[in-house]
Amino acid sequence: MKKLKITFNSPVILGFVFITLVVLVVNILTLGKSNELLFMTYHSSLKNPLTYLRLFTHVLGHSGWGHYIGNASYILLLGPMLEEKYGSKHIIQTILITALVTGIVNYVLFWNVALCGASGVVFAFIIMTSFTKFHSGEIPLTFILVAFVFIGQQVYEGLLMHDNISNLSHILGGLIGAVAGFRLNKK
Repeated sequence: MKKLKITFNSPVILGFVFITLVVLVVNILTLGKSNELLFMTYHSSLKNPLTYLRLFTHVLGHSGWGHYIGNASYILLLGPMLEEKYGSKHIIQTILITALVTGIVNYVLFWNVALCGASGVVFAFIIMTSFTKFHSGEIPLTFILVAFVFIGQQVYEGLLMHDNISNLSHILGGLIGAVAGFRLNKK
């Protein structure tokens, strides 16, 4: 019988999930101060260098275990398949672009709202996944259905529900995932 071994099959995804776990633990130990300082984006002075750093690092912070587990579950479910198909470099680019776009939009449009968490990245991955069997000249029905269900839900909740969830970040993440999935599959 052949020996089974554990493989480090998806370095970017595993690294991302591990880093977000460490950031969550540190945030709990600092009673929220580390998120406030480094891992959430909000309207702060453009003279502060941390303002620019937080445009990227906010995707590493989470408000608590439930928030983290929800995002980490989707990332661990979808990320390895995407990393295998598109490569580590493209997954890092997708994470960074999603972080930057959602960070800037939150900074510009929502002056009184702090944003943290990897939900935009999750939505980018959800939509990218629907492009995995994309062929030139075709639009996958799975893309249409996923976009309708997930983006439609975010539009609905954004208009009719008033909670602390950034539906616009989810929508932006989904749009970034659609563009990335389309462009990467065209190649």
